[in-house]
Amino acid sequence: MNEDNKFIRFDWAAKRMLRNKANFSVLEGLVQVLIGEPIKIVEILESESNQDRDDDKFNRVDIKAKNSKGEIILVEIQQTRELYYLQRILYGVAKTVTEHIHLGQKYDQVKKVYSISILYFDLGRGADYIYHGQTKLIGVHTGDQLQISTKEAGLIKMVSPEDIFPEYFIIRVNEFNAVARTPLEEWMSYLKDGYINKDTTTPGLKEARERLLYLKMSDEERRAYDRHLDNVMVQNDVLDTAKDEGRAEGLAEGRAEGRAEGLAEGLAKGRTEGAADAARENARRMKADKMPLELIAKYTGLTVDEIVTL
Repeated sequence: MNEDNKFIRFDWAAKRMLRNKANFSVLEGLVQVLIGEPIKIVEILESESNQDRDDDKFNRVDIKAKNSKGEIILVEIQQTRELYYLQRILYGVAKTVTEHIHLGQKYDQVKKVYSISILYFDLGRGADYIYHGQTKLIGVHTGDQLQISTKEAGLIKMVSPEDIFPEYFIIRVNEFNAVARTPLEEWMSYLKDGYINKDTTTPGLKEARERLLYLKMSDEERRAYDRHLDNVMVQNDVLDTAKDEGRAEGLAEGRAEGRAEGLAEGLAKGRTEGAADAARENARRMKADKMPLELIAKYTGLTVDEIVTL
């Protein structure tokens, strides 16, 4: 990629630049493409994991924003695998809901939350690169969706649960391998490879081309950004090495276990066959000595029919 067409990775921009009001339009574009409607960010709220030091936890970035409707938008960028990830994003959403309603307020002050997770690691199994989930209450017998009565602006109106309950987006960046043709695919191309088409009209990306160009950074900002990329690469190398070593160790253990199981199985089979041969030989001797067949069967474990054929 040419230096004059090299754009800052979204995770770094989210950490350092997208909190600037002048750059809100980039984040607004991403959210608009996901939820399918224009949004306007009013403010960026405090988020506990945002740190501004060079030695910070570079693998996680959080943005908590509020749109013009008062709805909360959580954007989380995660570089490495974390155990119980789904439980953690559920906790984060629940915490956000309770943080933004004060004691004594009515429940009509509860705001819808959008949780957007941009993941640069493998999260389970699935063929798609974006998964979307929202709560709908469906009739068990009728299959219809429940509509709820609510009061808004002095009027009674009907709303669906998905208008109130949180909405989740899981973006699996590394699973995207398509040619970018749609606005969503253009965003995926930028998230994965840092590429933005010069003629793009996709919400947010035109602004990103203007404001997130690598060459527009100061020398100090570029050095910090390059260190960040080095850290990400080192961490990914460590994780890949650990995966490869784990696979090799697992294969070695599997082969060893297979050999041990084969040996044990062979010994057991040998013992069984040896005992059967010994029983038949003893039966022949007893039969030669004219012992009753029933008595031979009792002492050898063979059947009378087997003894007759010896």
